[in-house]
Formats: sequence, structure tokens, C-alpha cells
Amino acid sequence: MMTLLLALALLWPLGVAGYTLWNAYRRPATQRGYFSLLWLSAVWPALLLAYAGEAHWTINAWMLGGEWELNSLSRPWLAFTALLWGLAAFHAKGYFAAEQAKAQAGDQDAQRRLLRLALLWPLTLLGNVLLIIAQDIASFYLGFALMTFAAYALVVHSGSDEARLGAKAYLILAVVGEGLILGGFLWAAGEADTLTLQGVREGILVAEHGSWMAALLCLGFGVKAGVIGLHVWLPLAHPVAPAPASAVLSGAMIKAGLLGWISVLPLGSEQVSEPLAQFGNTMLIAGLAAAFGAALYGVFQRHPKAVLAYSSISQMGMMTALVAMGLVAPEVWPLLWPGLVLFAAHHALAKGSLFMGTSISEHLPRWPLPLIWALLALPGISLAGAIGAGMVSKWGVKSPLYEMHHESLIKLLSWAAVGTAALVSVALWRQWQQRHKGGSNPEQWGAWLVAIVAALLTPLWLPLPAGSIEMPPMKEWLGIVWPFPVGVLFAAIGWLLTRPLKGKTLPAGDLWWLYAGVVSAMLVPIQAFGHGCGRLKSASVVTAQKAEETLMGHITRLLSGESWLRHHTSGLMMVLAVLLAALLMWEGQR
Repeated sequence: MMTLLLALALLWPLGVAGYTLWNAYRRPATQRGYFSLLWLSAVWPALLLAYAGEAHWTINAWMLGGEWELNSLSRPWLAFTALLWGLAAFHAKGYFAAEQAKAQAGDQDAQRRLLRLALLWPLTLLGNVLLIIAQDIASFYLGFALMTFAAYALVVHSGSDEARLGAKAYLILAVVGEGLILGGFLWAAGEADTLTLQGVREGILVAEHGSWMAALLCLGFGVKAGVIGLHVWLPLAHPVAPAPASAVLSGAMIKAGLLGWISVLPLGSEQVSEPLAQFGNTMLIAGLAAAFGAALYGVFQRHPKAVLAYSSISQMGMMTALVAMGLVAPEVWPLLWPGLVLFAAHHALAKGSLFMGTSISEHLPRWPLPLIWALLALPGISLAGAIGAGMVSKWGVKSPLYEMHHESLIKLLSWAAVGTAALVSVALWRQWQQRHKGGSNPEQWGAWLVAIVAALLTPLWLPLPAGSIEMPPMKEWLGIVWPFPVGVLFAAIGWLLTRPLKGKTLPAGDLWWLYAGVVSAMLVPIQAFGHGCGRLKSASVVTAQKAEETLMGHITRLLSGESWLRHHTSGLMMVLAVLLAALLMWEGQR
């Protein structure tokens, strides 16, 4: 049964993509449905697989040998990933209803966009599922690369100039990340003579240059995880991507980088070397810098999805710091990782519902406005740790840190949660400013409502090991909840202080524009050299043409004498004969 579910989890999305392509050629575009029940079902086998139990598969015929596994880490990871993909698919059915109507009315641009999205959506899902269950390097990298490059269609969907910029930023950073991951895998696998992720972890632990291997892999996966400096694609891509695409990008796919770190770094090992511990400290500082820096920059954004993108960067910064503790303080990792998984799962569903909520505020249902805005605010309040699963997930990571006496990190994470509260408050305010009526499709608001419930009740459905997560005691509630009201207060104060700016904001993408300026400056001498080569080429062509004209003139004059020679050949021959005869006579007389 488990093997059948595994086969369906991987083959069903591939079959859905194949059916989508076959249907595009079989049916006229005006009769084509892009979001059928079959398309929606692409993720269902993977969701069933997550709840079927733990299992291990060895497939010798698969590439270099496949090692796939569902364990205490991959099961909950697959569960929240598959659930979010399924909800986002239903949301997409309603979200794209108007665009599908245009396609069926004969709009060729809409037809092209929807076909591309419907084809590459299940392939992106397939890559995400494969990397979660993979335990060998080849399968993991295949899944990661497939997910990365197929997701380009999710970002560039609208085809606008802004969408092309966001997709270009995403693709450039994706290529950089894939190169770093491949280099890190080849180095670590070659050093340890292994084909599995476990072998990579063990090899990094004992290798002389293990910290450099870890750095390559950390940066490569950090592109997807939004690590500071490599995060710039997120605030450029999210505002232009459709809401369901943003939901899976920020909720599920961004977690692939986090899972990559957990899979390849020797977290929790007592034999961590000094260089690896120092690398862990660097990773910890980078995570905290992202947590605070993204919050400070994000509150000045006007687009609600750009604010939410910076919120994802900030939250992933917190998770980066928690992963780093597995290298800095290995003894805390066995207690910390279940809380981190719950944190990731709750963030995935909460952030997915927040991004879906942006489409709800753009097409408000005909419900009482207080009810709509209360529902829009719920996942943000939970994300800040004030209610529901957010409170439980915060305690799930704070409790081990308390137990191992890392109070300073707890304080920093609490203040980072203040930034989260400020960001979700600003995002909600921006949604209110940009709200529109028009009514949402039932699939659209239905998936959104289910995502909110799933976010608030994450510990109840996530298949974590029994007893690994507990409710926080009453005496700790204030210490968990206080960042939310403080963050809302800071957001209100910031709004009052920035009113004189009259809508002027910092550009989304922050360091992207610095990178672009630096690259443009570096290209100036190369462009000048290219222009010089172009001028030299033009001058050489002109000189060659003139030389050719001169040579052809001489050849033409020579050819013009040919007719004269043909006309006087007989007379010239007679003269030559007379001269030869005279020469012979003169020679004879001598």
C-alpha cells in the first residue's frame, strides 16, 4: 500500500501535466478547461502518503540508486506542503475564473498564460514532493531543480514588465543557487565517497574543509530560504505573482531551502569542529540580521504582498537562527527540531492564507466588512504568536532554549516577533487602502477559509512525534503574546511618523537595485571594449572594401585588354614570326 501511494504521489502530478498537454491539442482553446477536478487532484496522493505512516524505499534502478524515506521529519513536512498545495490549487480555480472566461472567449494571451500555468504547476509540485522524500543526492537535486525552474511560470504569469523583472530576479538567483548547491554536493560527495544525504552530513562533519562545503550548500539553499543578501527575488516576485502562486512560493517552496539545511548540515552532532561551530555563529548572525532588517525595511512598502514578502524573509531569518543552533549548541537540537518543524508548518499555512487573503481584499465577498477583516487578520495574529498554533509553535522553540539556558536568543526572537506583528499590521492596512468590491469565487474564499483554520489548528493535524509539542503553561502566555500588541503599536507610530512622506516609499527589492547598479558599472568597460571592437570591425570592413575595389579596378583594366589581344592576334603572330626569322638569320651569319 505504501509503495502504491509513493508511486501515485510521484506519477500522478506527472500524469496531470501530460493530460494538460494532451488536452491542449485535443480540444479547441475556446472549449478548454484548465482547472479540472483531475488538475486539482494532483497533490492528493502525496497528502495521503504523509498520513500513511513511516516507510523506506531503496530503488537500485533509479539513476545512481534511489533512497527515499518517510520519517519523523519528512512526514510532517510532506503533510503541510501537500495540504498547502491542495488549498492553493482550489484557490487558483476561483482566482483564475475570470481569466479562463477570457480564454474561452478567444483571448489568445490568456490561453497561452493559463496553459503554461496549468502545465508547470503540477511539475513544480512534483519537484517539491520528490525533494521531501528523497534521501539520495541525485533524487534530492532533481526534485529541487525541477521545482525551482518550473516555478518560473508561477512568477511570470501576467507577462507585465514588473512580472518579467520579478521572474528575471528569481531566475538569476535560482541559477546562482543551483550552481552553489551542485558545487557543494559534488565536493562533499566526492570527499566522503557517498551518494546519500546522510553521507554528506557525515562527510561535512569530518572533512578538513567541511565548513566550506557547508557554506556552499547553505548559500545555495539560502537562495530559496531567503537568506539575507540572497533574498532580493522575494519582494520583487511576490507582488507580481498570482495570489495562489505566492501562497506556495512563500509557504511551501521557501521551506525547501530550510529542509535542505536540515538534510545536509550535521546538526546536533557532538563532534562539530571549531570551524563548523564558527560557521554556525555566522549563520546565526545572518538569520537575526534578516529577521530584524526585513522587518525594518518591509514596513515602508505600499504593496501588501511586498510587505508579506518581507515578513517571509523575517520569519525565515528566525528559522535560520534556530537551524544555526544545531551547530552552535548541538545539545539543544534534539529538543528543538520538532518545534522548528511546527514553526515551519504553521508559517506555511498562515502565510499561504495571508497571500490568499490579498485576493479576497481585491474582490471582497458580499459579507459584513468586520467579519472579512477579522478573518484576514487571524492568520497574521497567529503568526505573531498571539493566538492558536502560533502561540504553540513559539513555545515549541522557546522551551528547549529555556531548558538549555539560551535566554539571550529568546529575547532576540521575541523582539523579532514584534517586527512580524508590525509587518502583518501594515499588510492589513495596505489591503484596506487597496480594497475593491466585486465578489470572490466560492473556490477562492473557500480555500482561504480552510487555510485559516488549518493555520490556527496546525498542531492538531500535523503528524509530529507524540509528546514532542506541548501547550505553553499559563504563566508563559504573557511572554509569548506581548510582541503582538507592541508590534501593532510600533506600526501605528510608524504610520503617523511617515505621513509627511505622502506615499513615498523605499523600493521593493532593496539590494537588488544595488546589485544591478554594481553589475551595470562593471559592464561599462566591457561595453566600451565591445564598442571599440565594433568600431575596429567597421573600419576593417571599410578598408577591406576599398582594397577590394582597387584590386577589382586593376583586374577590370587587365580584362579590358583581352578583346584588343584577340582582335590583333594574327598581326602580332606575324610580327613575332618575322622577328624570330630575323634573329635566326642574324645568328646564322655569326
